[in-house]
Amino acid sequence: MERRAVRANVLMGSLAAALIAAGVGAGGCTQRLIVICDDPNTPEQELCSTVIDRYRAERCEEAGPGAEGCEDAGAPGEPDPQEQPGTPEDPEGEEGGADASTCSGQCVPGRPLGWFEPLLLWFGSPGDAPPECPPQASVFGYEGHGDLVVEPHRCAACACDPPDAACELPEAWAAYDTRACGATAGAERTSFAAPEGWDGACTAAGAIPAGEACGGGPCAQSLEIQAPRVVPGACAPRRAEPPPAPPAVRWGTYARACVGVAIGRCADPGEVCAPAPPAGNAAPPVGFSTCIIHHNVVEECPSFSPYSERHVFYQGADDTRACTECSCGEPAGGACSILASAYSDSRCSQVVVSARVSSEATFCGAVPRGVALGSKSASVVDIAPGTCAPGGGEPTGGIAPREAMTFCCLPE
Repeated sequence: MERRAVRANVLMGSLAAALIAAGVGAGGCTQRLIVICDDPNTPEQELCSTVIDRYRAERCEEAGPGAEGCEDAGAPGEPDPQEQPGTPEDPEGEEGGADASTCSGQCVPGRPLGWFEPLLLWFGSPGDAPPECPPQASVFGYEGHGDLVVEPHRCAACACDPPDAACELPEAWAAYDTRACGATAGAERTSFAAPEGWDGACTAAGAIPAGEACGGGPCAQSLEIQAPRVVPGACAPRRAEPPPAPPAVRWGTYARACVGVAIGRCADPGEVCAPAPPAGNAAPPVGFSTCIIHHNVVEECPSFSPYSERHVFYQGADDTRACTECSCGEPAGGACSILASAYSDSRCSQVVVSARVSSEATFCGAVPRGVALGSKSASVVDIAPGTCAPGGGEPTGGIAPREAMTFCCLPE
């Protein structure tokens, strides 16, 4: 096996990269281990190589017999033969024999399969100043967030401009042989209709001659003009005010993980040497916990493992908050009125009757008995286009945390 001692002085941008760089990635034996070491020409090169050997052996044990690159790997934690305590060269061994711990950090329970090996985790309020990574775990490997704060998202109110409306002139004009138009039973109606698509200009269409007789006497005794009709257009939707910006994504917790490599072995074969101050000092630095990690959300920590305190943090959040488009309902409440006039001649010069006719009711007015209805004209007086009920402008979407990482930590 080729031994490598590599100096890493870079800041890792993701946890996986930092773990691989520190030699604590979960996986097969073909993964490389990169540790932070001094000049490989110094005696410390041998310590770095020992750590590399140990991690390689652990990975090969997990990968199983025959794994690529594992032909010459020893058992986990097994020192090189020339370095084993109790050999003829060193009958007594070092550090008190085979049962002594040589770990420069802390001996902690090993990780279950599928989890990354222990690292140091700090978390607290985003307003707190997070501590720097300690020297024994100096690689800043991960930062994440927890306790997503979802604030209500408000949309600007919608409104509708008035519709473009027109007033359609009535074409149905008629004379009756009674004084009350068609209100009298048996009244006879004589059409005095305007041309189809009439624009209100003077027209002699449908003229009724003077003295024309009907069953009840002269045909022209009253004049009926149908109500004009409001033709509504579409309403244009708009925002009643500028839309407010969605509240910023906020988190209640900030997390930082630090990784490194501790040198040496633990006396208990079920433990691993993890970064922490030397024995006799408080295990992890103040505020840090020793944790194993797993990608994505894991609902429970391993039941058989002492790493029992579960925390889930996220790299960020996907913000899909938006507002629906504004819309408008059908126009309602429109009205208009016209000035309608009937003349006895064909050139609209001798007025018989002139009246304001509203879209709300048909007009009926008495005229001299038997008068000629020779021409007519009309013009729009006013239009009330009505209103449209606004719709839309409702909040949509939400905030969803992404890129979860589960930490299971040793109880304090």
